[in-house]
Amino acid sequence: MKILVVSGFLGAGKTTFIKEMAQKTKQDFVVMENEYGEVGIDKTILDEEKDINIWELTEGCICCSMKSDFASSILTIANTLDPEYLIVEPTGVGVLSNVIHNIRQIEYERISLLSPVTIVDANCFDHYMRDYRDIFEDQLKAAGTIVISKRNFDTPEEMDTLVSKIRDVNPDARIQAEHYSHMELSWWETLLHTDLSGNSITPEQMDTPNLLSLGLTDISLPGPDHLIWFLEQLIHGTYGTICRAKGFVDAGGCLLRFDVVDDRYTITGFDETEQPKSIFIGPKIKRRELRKLLIKELRESS
Repeated sequence: MKILVVSGFLGAGKTTFIKEMAQKTKQDFVVMENEYGEVGIDKTILDEEKDINIWELTEGCICCSMKSDFASSILTIANTLDPEYLIVEPTGVGVLSNVIHNIRQIEYERISLLSPVTIVDANCFDHYMRDYRDIFEDQLKAAGTIVISKRNFDTPEEMDTLVSKIRDVNPDARIQAEHYSHMELSWWETLLHTDLSGNSITPEQMDTPNLLSLGLTDISLPGPDHLIWFLEQLIHGTYGTICRAKGFVDAGGCLLRFDVVDDRYTITGFDETEQPKSIFIGPKIKRRELRKLLIKELRESS
């Protein structure tokens, strides 16, 4: 799971940027929302995107007071939802360098941190540098890419002046002055393929077929009949083109083992000390649909 942090001061346009990224890239995202306050508004906006799973943390900041919950949530997402990408949207007053530090404490072979992005509201740059300098400057300094939003410049000189001010704070950042809505797919993909050190991540060349995989834990279904129905749907393509699947599912309190090869499946009982879990392999996997069916919390909330 690769983690991209999209930072920015209050009202910079982080949520709108994430929606655009989801629409342009069509990647498998889970978004972790850390809103400032008890009521989550951004989650409602992101819920409009049907292909995004939202994980919400409120009433605290993931850079300080909620850092243990933040770490636990990342590990839970990695082991339960297993997305290709986790997009972390800290609260607008979050200290980006602290967020990065907290994620690095739990990095391991299955979790890696991408170069972070900071969204800057061009209309408020001078105001934030004057009144909220410590937080705003940290968000700029810790970013690998700085994206300017919410402003169409009247002259090239006006744009150059703002870019120069940003360069004074972070001379090494990639600065995107043209509005991101005009950018090609390759620009968005660069954000998802650049590691924390700024190096390009190149997919490994493999001689094997281009197969995807999805691993899920703590999976369940209401009963054994539901498992039979699910496997029938699976082999007939409802959840993508899946050539192999296997695992253990809690089917109404009864642990059952299932095994799928091409268009055939078997179901057997199993030792109930085993943890419910599964793996799905194939060239096309409908990840969101599988999660919503097999993970109880998502099934009940849909």
